Amino acid sequence: MPLRSTSGSGKVPRDPVHHPLFARYYARMSVAAETGIGLGAVRHRLLAGLSGRVIEIGAGNGLNFAHYPGTVSEVVAIEPERLLRQLAVEAAMRSEVPVDVVPGVAEALPVKGEAFDAVVLSLVLCGVRDVPRALGEVRRVLRPGGEVRFLEHGVGGGPAMRFTQRALDRTVWPALAGGCHLARDPVAALRDAGFELGPYRRLLLPEKGPRLPTSYCVTGSAWRPPQPGTQPGTEPGPEAEPDAS
Repeated sequence: MPLRSTSGSGKVPRDPVHHPLFARYYARMSVAAETGIGLGAVRHRLLAGLSGRVIEIGAGNGLNFAHYPGTVSEVVAIEPERLLRQLAVEAAMRSEVPVDVVPGVAEALPVKGEAFDAVVLSLVLCGVRDVPRALGEVRRVLRPGGEVRFLEHGVGGGPAMRFTQRALDRTVWPALAGGCHLARDPVAALRDAGFELGPYRRLLLPEKGPRLPTSYCVTGSAWRPPQPGTQPGTEPGPEAEPDAS
């Protein structure tokens, strides 16, 4: 079993994100979703083939940790919410790869630039306060040619569902769901931030049953463009966007 470090560099006087009630609900709901709606299998496919140093932004309660392949040499897991971070530390202790759980926010990552081979975004862009700034930080910490793996929910469905998502975002949903937004477009956000999109696909979670405002998900990969005159470590494939509406 590899040696791992599961605590940050020190205590912070005040957590930048504090949603204790939602954190307790999310911790229970997310565990049930692993098998109940097949989210565990989606996580496994998301992380397959990664290698080197990885930073996971918004690690939550650490459910991704069990799915990292042995080719990953280190995971730095950023989580701003205290309760979820404590649960992530416990999950890191059970991980087969070294995981260091660190407090921090997506808009100001506490790590050096160009230090990671891959970035994992897993159900996090819906909740960050400033998506362009957060993706700017992703570009900063990712080496040129490095890969982004993403699993996000966002806008989807027909006109009625999209209207409902926008209406909930303007009213009760962010307050009830720890700052989450339903009508964001993660693929467009990555493209606007200058990433080269690789293959991605849209899916419904749960796959069967009622279509919920949170059901419309997308998973795939993107790359930070290499510096001029250099070759990327991995070339992105063609985009793919099956219709899941």
